[in-house]
Amino acid sequence: MDTQADQGQSLTKMLGPAFVAAIAYVDPGNVAANLTAGATHGYLLVWVLLLANTMAVLVQYLSAKLGLVTGKSLPALLGERMRKTPRLLFLAQAELVAIATDLAEVVGGAIALYILFNIPLLLGALIVGVISMVLLAIQNWRGQRPFEFVVMGLLLVITVGFVAGLFVSDVSWGDALAGAVPRFDGTQSVLLAASMLGATVMPHAIYLHSQLAHDHHGVVSLGETKRLITATRWDVVGSMGVAGTVNIAMLLLAAATLQGVGGTDTIEGAYNAIAGALGPVIATLFAVGLLASGLASTSVGSYAGQTILAGLMKIEIPIVALRAITLAPALAILAFGVDPTWALVLSQVFLSLGIPFALVPLVKLSSDKALMGRFANGLALRVVAWLVVALIVALNLVLVWLTVTG
Repeated sequence: MDTQADQGQSLTKMLGPAFVAAIAYVDPGNVAANLTAGATHGYLLVWVLLLANTMAVLVQYLSAKLGLVTGKSLPALLGERMRKTPRLLFLAQAELVAIATDLAEVVGGAIALYILFNIPLLLGALIVGVISMVLLAIQNWRGQRPFEFVVMGLLLVITVGFVAGLFVSDVSWGDALAGAVPRFDGTQSVLLAASMLGATVMPHAIYLHSQLAHDHHGVVSLGETKRLITATRWDVVGSMGVAGTVNIAMLLLAAATLQGVGGTDTIEGAYNAIAGALGPVIATLFAVGLLASGLASTSVGSYAGQTILAGLMKIEIPIVALRAITLAPALAILAFGVDPTWALVLSQVFLSLGIPFALVPLVKLSSDKALMGRFANGLALRVVAWLVVALIVALNLVLVWLTVTG
């Protein structure tokens, strides 16, 4: 009995890194995409989220396994293998991806503060930036585990905020089940599917998860590695299960509440429609979930930016200082009066361009027997991984093309 209790406690201690990475899958960009899909096409695109979440499990598992086996992050491994000029170019695109990620998350948090307290967007962005610095300071001063607990707490708030509406919504569960069957309804649904599926796997989450796994477990022996990889599978499946549930809940809420309602093409409009249909309590929970999403995701995004810089250039910039630097573009965009919803969309399109730079080396390195030894991806896993890479890259290219030409 004691042995089983000890094993359960040991497993609990192993969990956590994937739940931090999972924040990338419930950020404000996901909120905007899911609400739009449900409001315009009802339950039609439920299958997209199911497929996206399945792919996310594979990708995040490969990243975590790479960090566990090698003891290094994906950016660090790339930094060792690149000459100076390619490394600088790779760093430039990776940091721009981190900044674009931060833009969406800060803007989303600012919108939530505007909805909840009528705080102007620019001031709201500053508040989000300051609070995220406090969260990052926890990781810097108190260590990895307290930071993980804080982020997991915010993930719980996000889950409650976005799932609560389902309990009072008139969801058609038969239609929701039918939505699990892949199909489209016109060009707009194809564009939305490309946006939801192609932009699901975020580059910064791929870079970061390899570092999170190493930071959480430290240097491990060969004998421990197999046990930790098993625990990592549970960690990834559990965290992606939570993220997938939240995303599907948002789409179902929008399908049941916002479909056919005018003015729901912005997050603020969706909030007002939810308040009108389900009452102020549910709408407030939704806004609180959005705020938690912005705060958690911008902290995790800054963590990723530090991981990229340290890995590729071996430069250690204090994470709080780096946070201040990456916050500047979001503040500038809001200061110049750029439409926040448009800024969210533009950031997602830009992120699409960074997907191949993270995915391709991830699959290549995690399949390298010289690097990974007996933990290298087997033939079946390699085939599936490359198919996932091809699908995600193709859909991101479609997303960019349709956005630019549309």
